[in-house]
Amino acid sequence: MASPTPHISTRLRWSLFTVLCIAGVFNAMDRPIIAILKPDMMADFGWTDSDFGDLAAVTQFSAAFAFLATGWLVDRLGVHRSMQLGATAWSFAAMAHGWAMTTWQVVAARVGLGVTEAVQTPLTIKTVATLFEPDRRSLAFGFATLLAGAGTIAMPFLIPALALAFGWRGALVVGGIGGLVSLAAWMWLARGLAQLRQSNLPMDGAEAEEDRSTYGPILTNRRTWAIVGAKALSDMTWWFMNFWLADYYRKEFGLTTLELAVPLAIAFAGSGLGAFLAGWASTRLLESGWSVNRVRKTVMLISALVVAPLPLVLELDSFWPVAVMMGVVMAGHQGFSLSIFSTITDVVPNAKVGRVTAFGAFMGNMGGVAISLIAGRVLDAGLGFVPLFLFAASSYLLALAWFQWLLPVIRRDEGALVSVD
Repeated sequence: MASPTPHISTRLRWSLFTVLCIAGVFNAMDRPIIAILKPDMMADFGWTDSDFGDLAAVTQFSAAFAFLATGWLVDRLGVHRSMQLGATAWSFAAMAHGWAMTTWQVVAARVGLGVTEAVQTPLTIKTVATLFEPDRRSLAFGFATLLAGAGTIAMPFLIPALALAFGWRGALVVGGIGGLVSLAAWMWLARGLAQLRQSNLPMDGAEAEEDRSTYGPILTNRRTWAIVGAKALSDMTWWFMNFWLADYYRKEFGLTTLELAVPLAIAFAGSGLGAFLAGWASTRLLESGWSVNRVRKTVMLISALVVAPLPLVLELDSFWPVAVMMGVVMAGHQGFSLSIFSTITDVVPNAKVGRVTAFGAFMGNMGGVAISLIAGRVLDAGLGFVPLFLFAASSYLLALAWFQWLLPVIRRDEGALVSVD
């Protein structure tokens, strides 16, 4: 097996990946940040809960369909050029919110943000497949999510302060500036590294012909549907928590925007720690001789069981146990999601990682569209959070059942073992 990018030192490899993860923090914060700024934006534009749900759905919908192009783009351009294009585009899209004065201008900015940020997910998975050996990829995914969690822990504290100082528009502009700073750091570290400018290993014959297709061969593969179906079901809960957790705290416990900082930080801390522990445990188990099938599905099952007690928070009268439980739920999601992404790098040839990842993200975002539309209407109808929490509790077990049905045994593909040289 060829070693990943042999001319890049371990230190530089992790430095590049860290910068990419920091850029991902700014990328990720640009979408759920509106959940924190919701009262200010609703006051300015006179929105209802359904209007807010529709806005979240528009963002998800635009990102979902953009993934169908960005996955192909990342596979074609490679890691370096995709980082240049993606970080530039999503940073300026975030900054465009600073000039949004009407609802339709906000919608336009959100659509632009959804489209451009869709580069990040396939880019991250492609970078892991490029820079790291197979048994260490779960650890890399865990580190990425831990760093993202650490960054987003600061978000509930930082964003209200920025909103007080500069208004909600200024708070959104900060995310765009952060993305550009991260890109500058990447460009400095990656200077002269020809390996990152390549997209995939050379291919010939039928494999090369198949790779010229966009999604045809991918859509006929049973492994693809195992991955994307599980991604869609589990991501519905993830996007529900991202867009509506702050609102749940407001409605059930009367928290102000400033008071949301600590409970949301607990949730994001759980998210990061859950991913890191799942990644660390996966790597240790693989190195100890467990099969990749046993590792991935064990982590997925434990993660699903961690989320299952979620409806019990509705029976709790004390706020802090609820906040801790939400952190545990977010940890469960990230452990489950990490195993899905790791499975992609296990079973998908490197040349197709971007497209399979993007198609999974497309389905996940379509799940986000559905839950955003449903949640707003369920709450406007006065049904509360009970049906939403019941669905969230079962979604991961359903996702695992689907995954097991279509992919009963995970075996590493030889094309997934070799990274870009």
